[in-house]
Amino acid sequence: MPLSEEVAADYQMTRLSLKADPMTFLRALFQSEGILSAAALSDLPDGRPARMAGVVLVRQRPGEGKAIFVTLEDETGVTNVLLWAADFEKYRAAVMASRLMEVRGIVEKSEEGVVHLMTTQVVDRTAELSRLSADHQTRQPLCRADEFANPQHPRTKGPRGRHPRDVRVLPPSRDFH
Repeated sequence: MPLSEEVAADYQMTRLSLKADPMTFLRALFQSEGILSAAALSDLPDGRPARMAGVVLVRQRPGEGKAIFVTLEDETGVTNVLLWAADFEKYRAAVMASRLMEVRGIVEKSEEGVVHLMTTQVVDRTAELSRLSADHQTRQPLCRADEFANPQHPRTKGPRGRHPRDVRVLPPSRDFH
């Protein structure tokens, strides 16, 4: 099994991998599109526009908060993403369903050195995770956990759904509401 498939299997079974981060295998693709790593993003000056992509760790919307916080992880670290509630409805599907998310926005650095990406656009890039498989050209795309759990979902086969070993899934993020 190629290392990328081992990492995908580790994430499927344990929500983490000690071998590598999924973004390690996708970095060349994202770099060719001008999408930065978490480390490169933190080196940018305040107010600079940027694009970053990573695996979704956490989505959070505190109480009646006016912002949604998302934590993205890649092979270099984590990025704090902030999306204003007013923009959330526009990107609701991508924010709520992404396992791998691309965000575009403006870098904001606090006096304490905390870096946030103030999001202006969210793109669901989950389909790119199929590239972790050596036969990604012929394999079905990774499915969301709710698709496997719902036997009536159009991508499941038959009334009983697919067998778990046939499903390529990155587990859901650890969301709090």
